[in-house]
Amino acid sequence: MIPRYTRVEMGRLWSDESKYATWLEVELAVCEVLSARGLIPAEDLQAIRQRAQFDPVRIEEIEKEVKHDVIAFLTSVAEKVGPSSRYIHMGLTSSDVLDTALALTIQKAFRLVQTGVEQLRGEVGRRAREHQHTVMVGRTHGIHAEPMTFGLKLALWYDDLGRCEERLEATRERMRVGKLSGAVGTFAHHPPEVEEAVCAKLGLRAAPVSTQVLQRDLHAEVIQTLALVAAQLEKMAVELRSLQRTDIHEVEEGFSKGQKGSSAMPHKKNPISAENITGLARVIRANVLAALEDVALWHERDISHSSVERVILPDSFILLDYMLARMTTLIRELRVFPEQMKANLERMQGLIFSQTVLLRLVEAGLSREEAYAIVQRVAMQVWEGKGDFETLLGRDGQVQGCLSREQLAACFDLQPLLQNVDRIFARAGLD
Repeated sequence: MIPRYTRVEMGRLWSDESKYATWLEVELAVCEVLSARGLIPAEDLQAIRQRAQFDPVRIEEIEKEVKHDVIAFLTSVAEKVGPSSRYIHMGLTSSDVLDTALALTIQKAFRLVQTGVEQLRGEVGRRAREHQHTVMVGRTHGIHAEPMTFGLKLALWYDDLGRCEERLEATRERMRVGKLSGAVGTFAHHPPEVEEAVCAKLGLRAAPVSTQVLQRDLHAEVIQTLALVAAQLEKMAVELRSLQRTDIHEVEEGFSKGQKGSSAMPHKKNPISAENITGLARVIRANVLAALEDVALWHERDISHSSVERVILPDSFILLDYMLARMTTLIRELRVFPEQMKANLERMQGLIFSQTVLLRLVEAGLSREEAYAIVQRVAMQVWEGKGDFETLLGRDGQVQGCLSREQLAACFDLQPLLQNVDRIFARAGLD
């Protein structure tokens, strides 16, 4: 089972207590920089460091009266610090603290998601190698196409998740930015050097230009990136749901002892994890629209984005963290049925080799149009239940005039169609 601590940690990260702790981290960093510039006496900085605390219950109590969360927070801290608290938040506007702290929280949240993707990708890679040569039929438009291996399906997901890792890292780095530029971004009360020093102390970059807030295309990109990861999980889930259908039954989710599939039908074993992941991806994807609508704010700032982000950011991160954990367990415990894959492969009575026959007829001298017409005509006979593909081709006069019995039989060999599987694995980094 995937460690449960990851989901607990993500939830705690978005708690009120964690939020206030991050606000305090920003405020203390500002005090330290201002003290180094001679704007806060050393003894006051020492008092702030020693006494700065907050009481979530007290903050809530104050906020009920003042209707402002940052003021309530600062008042609670001031009650702990005493007279030296006059230097806390000096020259700042609320969003200097809110947006810089939010950037720090997003950095931590991204790292948890990145760990989740890494764990999932490792499990997908392991199962891909396990089934590298497990032959199954490939399907296009839901119809049997040509042979492939189950490992190739997993190798594709392994590669997909690699792009997810790259996107997460790129977006995390772009979001690694803070601002302390004041009420309208003009540095009216502190010079840019203060912003740069504080951001560096916090492990952030200073935004080159800002208004009262960091620009919300940054946050919209965060949600879009999370939605892309969720979409990849949905893609995997939908495929596994389809392969578990009774009439295909090539894989099956793990089914624990004592588990029940239906309140009415005791025989049921349903793909509940994959269905759950599919549904949750819709929630994160829907949050993208809200994030995009947050980009356009009035003038140098309004707070229409704030209420939205208080929902979509924690929800999206927590949901994706959960989805990653659940998909990792699903892949780890997935049951694979090679014999059923083989049986399904043979259901079409050889039609999956139609392209090979087509190419051999072209090589024998027929035009592509002539060869296609012959192969399709015989294939339709198979669809109509008149026999298997190889036998019907062997009886066809036009085919007999182009291919020997041995040449025709060679068209129905699986190995040439799968000869590059190992090379694909090597290209995906799975060799």
